[in-house]
Amino acid sequence: MKINYQKKLEETLSSLPTGQDKPTLLLHCCCAPCSTYVLQYLSKYFQIKILFYNPNIAPKNEYFRRLEELKILIKQMELENTVEIIEGDYDSQQFYQCVRGLENEPEGGARCERCFALRLEEAAKQAVQLEVNYFTTSLTISPHKNAALLNEIGQLMGDKYNIPFLCSDFKKKEGFKQSLLLSDQYDLYRQDYCGCIFSKKERELQKQVRCDTK
Repeated sequence: MKINYQKKLEETLSSLPTGQDKPTLLLHCCCAPCSTYVLQYLSKYFQIKILFYNPNIAPKNEYFRRLEELKILIKQMELENTVEIIEGDYDSQQFYQCVRGLENEPEGGARCERCFALRLEEAAKQAVQLEVNYFTTSLTISPHKNAALLNEIGQLMGDKYNIPFLCSDFKKKEGFKQSLLLSDQYDLYRQDYCGCIFSKKERELQKQVRCDTK
């Protein structure tokens, strides 16, 4: 049976206390553009800490560009509560070891599944250490990401570390469209590939094919 994760999110949000008793949330963020709408949406319900843990991003200067863009966004956005950014370790070898043997898999396949698990497990660990009430990820805002898979992995990690995972499908109800509008509003850098060197190569090949067919 197909699960409506947006509906599950709304059900959870409707049960939360408001005002000064807002629960705390650790939000794993992959980049500033994907974080815009998610932060705007969730700040009404949570006190948020952001975890930027993305050892998959390559090259190194791309990683730090995305991190700095996220910091700039947080300073500019008018949110109900102050948002803290926690910088995870940038150790690209963690990613390469995680996906070893899957280097030639297509984008969205088994390699991505392992990458999701790597990042969401770290988010779960951090959520426990920080003693927040929930954790989740901005990754479901993307129409190119498998929201059902992300939610399944998130819940597995939540069960493993005994911390509730906030199910979501942020792209629903024009969430992705809103993220595009907000990215334009804040003049954000929008990357044209997911993050890893393999997705970068695949994207470059796609662009080359289009050029060759013109």
